[in-house]
Amino acid sequence: MKVKFLKSATRPDEYPFPYKPEVAIVGRSNAGKSSFINAFVGQKIAKVSGTPGKTRLLNFFELEEQVYLVDCPGYGYATGSLKEALGWQEMIETYFKKRETLKGVILIMDIRRDWEDEEKLLQDWLTHHKTPWTVILNKSDKLSRSAALGRRAKLQKSAGDVPMLIVSSMKKSGFDDVKNLILKEWS
Repeated sequence: MKVKFLKSATRPDEYPFPYKPEVAIVGRSNAGKSSFINAFVGQKIAKVSGTPGKTRLLNFFELEEQVYLVDCPGYGYATGSLKEALGWQEMIETYFKKRETLKGVILIMDIRRDWEDEEKLLQDWLTHHKTPWTVILNKSDKLSRSAALGRRAKLQKSAGDVPMLIVSSMKKSGFDDVKNLILKEWS
């Protein structure tokens, strides 16, 4: 897949010119957002770390010259102060509110985690603002196929009718539906 890093930003005046549709990638720290991006595009373009909270800015990538993918800082546990974490939250909320070219949000979740208050708050915010979104259950390679399907069924009960896809960034599996969503439905 043709991809290039455009820039990192914290404020609207630093964002790339909004002439292409955008898809934001969000999720807990250490859910595998950057690994997901790398597996999806087939190259190491997003920085990956074993330390939660590595992504601290909004990182804009251009895919196939038709859509921007925006890697957002994670929520939940991360190295850094409470002040930094609150700053990341404000940065992401500002991006969501002000970016008219935002066409969808992908919530990356570790398939082994439960739906918690943070996911519910995100769900409520996206629903209220009528922002299309999808849940990607990452790290499915950590479970058997039947266990992964069971986890999706359990999470689907908490999440409601939002689309939920199972992928493995490590094995690079389950990405066909993701590619269709980003490059056809949301671009």
